[in-house]
Amino acid sequence: MARAEIERWDLRYNTPTYVFGKAVNAFLQREAVRLEASSRILAVADGEGRNGVWLAEQGHQVCSIDGSRVAQDKARALAEERGVRVQLVEADLLEWTWPQASFDAVVAIFIQFARPDERQRLFAHMKSALRPGGLLFLQGYGLAQLQHRTGGPSAAEQLYTLDLLRRDFADFDILLLREYEAHIEEGAGHAGTSALIDLVARRPRS
Repeated sequence: MARAEIERWDLRYNTPTYVFGKAVNAFLQREAVRLEASSRILAVADGEGRNGVWLAEQGHQVCSIDGSRVAQDKARALAEERGVRVQLVEADLLEWTWPQASFDAVVAIFIQFARPDERQRLFAHMKSALRPGGLLFLQGYGLAQLQHRTGGPSAAEQLYTLDLLRRDFADFDILLLREYEAHIEEGAGHAGTSALIDLVARRPRS
């Protein structure tokens, strides 16, 4: 991610309130029952930490990574407020040396800042970071989000489609893939009727 893009996020997060709220994402909360106890989890582009901190509250070992120092400071404060420990890593996701086969799960909620070529790299890194049998939890906006304008990018190329995710995760076992509309309230950043796509996929065990 370009330095200017990280600075843009620093500026956006530089507010006393939590831009995307403090509550866990509803999709992650629903699907986290698939996780084994004390899983080692990587929360990708975890921002102000709402999802990583919630996972730590459930007893998981969480590594929360984001490029914004401002966001990570707020994630640290949220973890302290909730009385949990989260490993915080400040890094550019496109430049970070990703651990290999190290996590039981990777969580990627609304990470649609990447262009298509960058998205391919991120997906490849997320796959390789999982241990065999590990789970990927991915939620993002579908193309219909361009009509709702209640959050997310304004460029169609950065949005998901079912075909795109089927293709990009064809080497994984897809456990859940669905497209739907729902009203969400995640701070000021995601608020209102939204076009969503959920994916849960498992890295093959062999």
